[in-house]
Amino acid sequence: MTRHPTPPAAVALVVLALLLGALAVPFTGPAAAASDGPTVAVSPREAGTGGSITVTGRGWRPKALLTLLICGQNMIGGTNSCANSDGRAVTTGADGTFRRKLPVADPPEPCPCVVHAATVTGDAASADVAFRVAGHPVKPLPGKRTGGERLSALSARLDGSGGLLTWFGAPPRRTLVVTVANLGSTPARDPVFRVGASHGVLAPSWEERQWRGTIQPGRKARVELEVELSAGAHGDYVVSLEYGRKLLVEQPWTVGRPWGVTLFWILLCVVIPAAVFRIGMAVVDRVRPPRPAASAAHARARRSRFRRPRPRRGHARTGPAAPDPDARAPALPWFTPDTLPGSQTQHPSAPSENDRPTPKGST
Repeated sequence: MTRHPTPPAAVALVVLALLLGALAVPFTGPAAAASDGPTVAVSPREAGTGGSITVTGRGWRPKALLTLLICGQNMIGGTNSCANSDGRAVTTGADGTFRRKLPVADPPEPCPCVVHAATVTGDAASADVAFRVAGHPVKPLPGKRTGGERLSALSARLDGSGGLLTWFGAPPRRTLVVTVANLGSTPARDPVFRVGASHGVLAPSWEERQWRGTIQPGRKARVELEVELSAGAHGDYVVSLEYGRKLLVEQPWTVGRPWGVTLFWILLCVVIPAAVFRIGMAVVDRVRPPRPAASAAHARARRSRFRRPRPRRGHARTGPAAPDPDARAPALPWFTPDTLPGSQTQHPSAPSENDRPTPKGST
């Protein structure tokens, strides 16, 4: 049996197929890695308080703003179990990667701990990596609830309105009314809910509220819980309700600005200067010396200018009536009426022609 040699064309096709397969391998690797979602890594994996670690990430959205936190209890309690005050922010690059130094701080919950990275704006994305805080206590994670109750919220609303005191900065209050149904197999007796209010990008401040009552399986109940904000709060808030680490409902709440406080400060800025001005004027009037009174001699001299001699007995006065001695002459600055230029001055004591006695035998 004779063997025929392999044609060169077939050999070339085989070599070309092998080359294409080799070139396709590097491109499939990154595609598979990108499909796994964002990842985060730390170096070193253990450090004590006061030190720092390097956090790196891949597969994130380009130019995304992230927050980096060290959390205890594997962050099962949300950001309340994280060292929020020692967190850091980082912006990813155009290729979706980042590198950032993060100071090591003790979280409020015991370990096992994680480094948590999450987006701040845009589409929500997060990733965790295990980390050990040296010297921080370690406790086992809480076990899952063994009860068969499973609560779900059917409807929710906020009841109440602001009053006059709220307009002047009193703490705003509302009542969160939730219709809760028990979808489990056992009754929920005196369930403990967690109510929180968040403002902006801040995490909600949770408070535990126990509702007195029992919700039988397959039944529903109306739950009313009080929600109160801090004094002077205003803006857009979100009221959240949790049960068993499960978010049941989120209700928006817009709180108006306390304009009464602004009006109070405006009135205060007007009333206080006016009161100070009135008090100052009263003090000035009290300490100012009185005006100097005219001397008695000056007053007598001024009255003597208008005094006329009395007529003798048996002779009637034919001249004009004498002015009232008490009448005051107009005060002139440089001269008096009897010293005007060109006037005939006469001594007050000299008798006038009308007052002179008529000789006997004259008509």
